[in-house]
Amino acid sequence: MTIEFKPQVPSREILDRVERLQAGLAAAGLDAAFIAQPVDLYYYSGTAQSAYLYIPADGMPILMVRRSPERARQESPLEVVAVEKVSRVPELVREMTGFLPAKCGLEFDILPVREYFYYQSLFPGTVFEDASRLILNQRAVKSDWEIGRLEKAGRVSMQAFQALGERLEPGWSELEAAAAIEAAARAMGHEGKLRIRHFRAEGYPGHLLSGPNGSLAGALDSPATGRGPSAAFPFGAGHRRIGAHEPVMVDFACMVEGYHMDETRMFAAEKMPAAARDATLAAAEIYRGLLDYLRPGLTCHQVFSRAVEIAAGIGWQEEFLGLPESKARFVGHGIGLELVEPPLLARGRKDVLKAGMVFAVEPKMVVRDGFIAGVENVVRLTDEGAVEVSVTPLEIFLCSNGQKKEIANEQKITQV
Repeated sequence: MTIEFKPQVPSREILDRVERLQAGLAAAGLDAAFIAQPVDLYYYSGTAQSAYLYIPADGMPILMVRRSPERARQESPLEVVAVEKVSRVPELVREMTGFLPAKCGLEFDILPVREYFYYQSLFPGTVFEDASRLILNQRAVKSDWEIGRLEKAGRVSMQAFQALGERLEPGWSELEAAAAIEAAARAMGHEGKLRIRHFRAEGYPGHLLSGPNGSLAGALDSPATGRGPSAAFPFGAGHRRIGAHEPVMVDFACMVEGYHMDETRMFAAEKMPAAARDATLAAAEIYRGLLDYLRPGLTCHQVFSRAVEIAAGIGWQEEFLGLPESKARFVGHGIGLELVEPPLLARGRKDVLKAGMVFAVEPKMVVRDGFIAGVENVVRLTDEGAVEVSVTPLEIFLCSNGQKKEIANEQKITQV
């Protein structure tokens, strides 16, 4: 029996992406781009098989696949050529295009040094230049089809948060609670992997931090990182037991059909302390202020500065984005095929916002030796402003004896 692998990405979507990259290559004076990073390869080909993609500035792309050419042909609209080893790539390029590139773009931001030298040995007469910015700038602006995938991931995320809200109870460890939300998301379509574009970073489902663990800073540029399960992986949920009447911040990410969702909500077993509730309300106020402020034409630095201004105006400047000695330098990040994508809504960043960009906006408060509180939603930019992609209710989840309580009006942060 033959198993069919139906394409998920429409052919027109792939061809439009290739054409836009080709225009960028021509404008940059590059003859071609040679793409090997799996996420970029999927973006431009529609398949995630083991392959190399050669996109000339003018002409048809060549998708050279090691394993499995059969699946690649069924998933991608591009021309697929089976190749047993990378050393044959120059020969295939010459056969199919008639020449080797004088200047070729590579993904310098992620390419290992050894791979770079190997490619240089295969193309001794070629000058390699960085094509990362061309690729990432293009990927930063999402198509309507991509927005649809993000919305699908948002629905899975919402159900996962609701599932945790129905189960969380005092006495669970942070790791047990993290396992519960991850299992719920997996059962509903989360692909179990998060993709991070940095050799020093690892993708994991996020932070589930209870009580004083929420004020513990660490290696990440983040308001807090928690204790983690061990010194070998000192990030996120740890072994601490969740007590009754204490705040639990759940910053959870999932991936559906390759696209990520990243949201934060506050939980409490039985009752949320007043101080944590107030901090959550303040974070929600900053978020709403940014939602009204975001629009094409602003720089990332302007957005970050606006967040700081709002925090100061409502009296939360000291707690905003972490303790004074370890404050995070961003209030949001691009999101899509990778969990964190350019541009970053960060101090000093001059990137200009464009319609079609999608961001996870995440204002958070840290109280020393106390807790972390915050919210996070995914939003997209249109010509008119920002629109929410997230559909998880902006609420504080209160849980008791495995059952989600009705949330009183004063506990609903949607009422701010």
